Amino acid sequence: MESLWDQSCANSLNGDLLLERVYTSRLLGQETDLVLHGGGNTSVKAEIKNFFGDLEEVLYIKGSGWDLSTIESAGFAPVRLTVLQRLAELTSLSDSEMVREQRAAMLDPYAPNPSVEAILHAIIPYRFVDHTHADAVVTLTNNSEGLARVKEVYGEQVLIIPYVMPGFILAREIRNLTKDVDWHKYQGMILMNHGIFSFADDAKTAYERMIYLVTLAEEYLVKQNAVQFAEATGQTDLLTLSKIRQAVSQVKGTAMIAQLDQRAEAVGFANLPNISNIATRGPVTPDHVIRTKPIPVIFPSDQQADVTQAVNQYAENYHQYFLRNNPGDLKELDLSPRWGIWPGYGTLSFDQTLSSAQIITDIIEHTLRAIQMGEKLGGWQALSEKDLFDMEYWELEQAKLGKSANTPELRGKIAVVTGAASGIGKACVEVLAKQGAVVVGLDMNPAISEIFNKPGLVGIQANILDEKAIQEAIALTVQKFGGLDILVSNAGIFPASETIENLSQDTWEKSLNVNLSSQRSLLQSAIPFLKQGIDPTIIFIGSRNVLAPGPGAAAYSVAKAGLTQLARVAALELAADGIRVNTIHPDCVYDTGIWTADILASRAERYGLTVDEYKSRNLLKQPVTSQEVAQMVAAMAGKLFGKTTGCQLPIDGGNERVI
Repeated sequence: MESLWDQSCANSLNGDLLLERVYTSRLLGQETDLVLHGGGNTSVKAEIKNFFGDLEEVLYIKGSGWDLSTIESAGFAPVRLTVLQRLAELTSLSDSEMVREQRAAMLDPYAPNPSVEAILHAIIPYRFVDHTHADAVVTLTNNSEGLARVKEVYGEQVLIIPYVMPGFILAREIRNLTKDVDWHKYQGMILMNHGIFSFADDAKTAYERMIYLVTLAEEYLVKQNAVQFAEATGQTDLLTLSKIRQAVSQVKGTAMIAQLDQRAEAVGFANLPNISNIATRGPVTPDHVIRTKPIPVIFPSDQQADVTQAVNQYAENYHQYFLRNNPGDLKELDLSPRWGIWPGYGTLSFDQTLSSAQIITDIIEHTLRAIQMGEKLGGWQALSEKDLFDMEYWELEQAKLGKSANTPELRGKIAVVTGAASGIGKACVEVLAKQGAVVVGLDMNPAISEIFNKPGLVGIQANILDEKAIQEAIALTVQKFGGLDILVSNAGIFPASETIENLSQDTWEKSLNVNLSSQRSLLQSAIPFLKQGIDPTIIFIGSRNVLAPGPGAAAYSVAKAGLTQLARVAALELAADGIRVNTIHPDCVYDTGIWTADILASRAERYGLTVDEYKSRNLLKQPVTSQEVAQMVAAMAGKLFGKTTGCQLPIDGGNERVI
């Protein structure tokens, strides 16, 4: 591992200790082999003036919720050093008491909560303290020969501490073990099965000691030929992927994203002949158990086997694990897995949001390497089940369970919207995403890939008339997120006004093809995956013309009437599979691409009205916006319409002919 220290950058900090702490913390955070997603912590001891101008010694330590890779000065909690040192002298202190006392000792009440390792950082007699969960170091310690390996690599350069639960217990243990230790003999400290500390009185030395110590472990692993990982080419079985995601969601009790990793290393790991053994011994570091649970679900290698049964068995095993270790007063977490091994296909991560699933995927990437290296060193060996349980059911984690949070209703749901580049379709994508869904928007406009181009919001260019393109877009949705729950059929055209007498064959066929026939192929592509969705629903965007057609709109009205009939039949056929099918009939929606100035003028003329009179021709004299239609779509996708199917709902400001 290379040092990223830049002396010119360091010089620009003018000796400001907190800015130097921010700088080296970010250097550590850039290395994913050191720190993953909020892991690790850093601190600096400084003397500052308090509100009264008196000098006080404080420990600036990484605050809860901050990531080392992006941390700023505001991310460090200033805690009175003397209070932390006195807390370390106590014989007992619960975690909740520790959090309360640390919070009370802060100089800034608006700063984030200090790390649970604040007391430990306070008793280490150096100004700068760095702590990471370096893959190479934890790989050495998570081994049947871990202690001997650490001593072989480091000799007398580091203190070696047996695993102890993080927080006060760990700080107290280290205080007792180091009472008569000359800290200046050591460059760092190894916490078995947990991570590594480095320390010094200046930022550069502390940082470069971390790099040096981790590099020793990395070089040792190379010499032991432990860094060659299995690789293979992944396959795709999207219907089974969708079924896996459905099973996990059902056990969890809410919709989950399923992120499939088919990179060569992930597939190779999943294909290892002893995968069921080595992957179920525990995580790389106990901190990971909060996100990943102790072990993954292992799916059968037999492609004909029931993946749902594998998830249900995992849930039962997890329940038994809880019963074995529960002292009697803990609240059981949900029974669903957070990651999985799928032989032949790769690894899977499960969570309610895409960002959380990606974090788990990143953790898995490092885990699979550490496990394989550990096996080559003598056998991968994580913490005991009881130690992992204590971490997963930590008092501080249990305290979070009682806190309510405003969860977006559609969180974890997966949606596809056609005709998404503008108007109602674009608004539907935006509203569904705001309510928590991941959304794929389809449109023939090539700009769609730029309009929606960020995690959880994807734009795909696809012509609704191109059956293969639609099939591929649906497949990509399932490949990317794990399934399909919501289909919004919005794509359509509004032909120029032509009376039946003058209606051209081209106008007639084009309207039928786009507004009706293409919807059949869309349904055929989506239904197999919707059958395995979570509270699946199909929502058609119809038209007021279905119930109250106007002259000159035969091609459009007939096609939309046919679409409505298609929706009614679909509601009858798909109810047994739990798929709801409903239709919204909008009108007076003029902020869409189909309502050009020419079309508005033509329609107004047809009715003998001015454009302004035409636009306010409904009973409420109010236009309807695309956003309002989209909000109705989102409502239909949610619990409010959970027992409604076959519905035709106007959103048109009131039309006397419809009424």
